[in-house]
Amino acid sequence: MMNYMQAGGAIMWVIAALSVMALAVTVERLLFFRRASTDPEKLERSFGKAVAEGDIEAARTIVKSSGSSLHRLFFAAFAHWGIGREEMKLLMEQQVRREIFRWEKHLFILEIVGKIAPLLGLLGTVLGMVEMFSSLHAGGQISATAVTGGIWKALFTTVAGLTVAIPTIFAHGWLSSRIDDEEETLNRGADYLIREHFASGDEGRK
Repeated sequence: MMNYMQAGGAIMWVIAALSVMALAVTVERLLFFRRASTDPEKLERSFGKAVAEGDIEAARTIVKSSGSSLHRLFFAAFAHWGIGREEMKLLMEQQVRREIFRWEKHLFILEIVGKIAPLLGLLGTVLGMVEMFSSLHAGGQISATAVTGGIWKALFTTVAGLTVAIPTIFAHGWLSSRIDDEEETLNRGADYLIREHFASGDEGRK
């Protein structure tokens, strides 16, 4: 492995650093997604039952039982349960945006790495080709072995760049689709809370 890194030059180390960065972001986001996710149907059933029975303490316990994004949305609504319809809608929209921002955090790094890694690989290859032909010109001796050997080494960075970019782009796409799913879940949760709030006859209660 070290031979490949040395043959590719400094750009190989830059690509390696980008790969570590992309891996770290992917792992961190996966762990966050796991902590911030929950079963929406179970939460709605338990919360709706507590509200219907007028059990305020049970409802408070339910919304504070987890740090998931949907629980945080329910907690924000519960903490302002006496506000009017328009105020509740605005609150839900703001809370959904806050949660989606938390889900999208650091995701831009994967997009940047996915775009830059293959370009760095191509740059390394071009620089390697320039160095090879410069050496051949200065030496005055051109052989098939020297040319093919130089090209072989120069292509290391292109391979490395693509190797990093492909899984990074895949990870970014999958995580982005997961965020879209969560945004839909949060919007449905917000709609449910608005319906539950005003169906329970609490509109305007202070």
